[in-house]
Amino acid sequence: MTNVWISAAGLCGATIIGSILGFGIKELPHKWNDTLLGYCAGVMLAASTLGLIVPAFESTATPWWLVAFGVMAGALFLNVLDFVTPHLHHITGLDAEEHRNNSTLNHVLLFVMAIAIHKLPEGIAAGVSMSEGDEASLTVSLGIALQNIPEGMVVIAPLLLAGVKRIRTFVISVAIALLEVIGVWIGFVMGNVSTTMLPIMLGFAGGAMLYVTSDEMIPETHAHGYQKQATYALLLGFMTFVLLEKLL
Repeated sequence: MTNVWISAAGLCGATIIGSILGFGIKELPHKWNDTLLGYCAGVMLAASTLGLIVPAFESTATPWWLVAFGVMAGALFLNVLDFVTPHLHHITGLDAEEHRNNSTLNHVLLFVMAIAIHKLPEGIAAGVSMSEGDEASLTVSLGIALQNIPEGMVVIAPLLLAGVKRIRTFVISVAIALLEVIGVWIGFVMGNVSTTMLPIMLGFAGGAMLYVTSDEMIPETHAHGYQKQATYALLLGFMTFVLLEKLL
């Protein structure tokens, strides 16, 4: 039971640490804004493919076609959420008119929701690993915690750049981090029962993140004439995630 709390606190804390680092980002010109978003897109691209979709397909507990269905369902779900983002002004603290007129804000909210969606199955993966022994659970939890630091920055920085107040941005990031705590406990309680559904959930989360990276983030970084810098930043973000994986 103690290991569950340690894992949950570590995953949540790593996200919050990344969020605090994200507060170093203030007003940026388009050149650096696009570069930062490009880096975030690279982290999300690697997290969705290497951290979620590939492990889901490697699972022997679930047929590959169910995982593929989960990936497509995640993308479709984000497509539907695209119509909901203008109505999220109560969360951001901005008025409804600004949401309707600020397409960048709506794009940012969409990929923040994609990150939130993948926190739950990620936490479940850590919780399920508890049934495989202390060494396995420590490895999984450590790997996810390291990934959560740049992901925390991914949440904070774009929201600040879109005009959301700092305290509200931090509250949003903490709420997203707590989803992982819930996921850890769900995974621990469900144990082996969740091993069948987990790959589908991972695929769903990966599909959602891939959708928003391709449909929203990359086009936004290429819209102001700074696509070269954004592309290299994307590669740097991708490699950041790969190197964190390599450290395990």
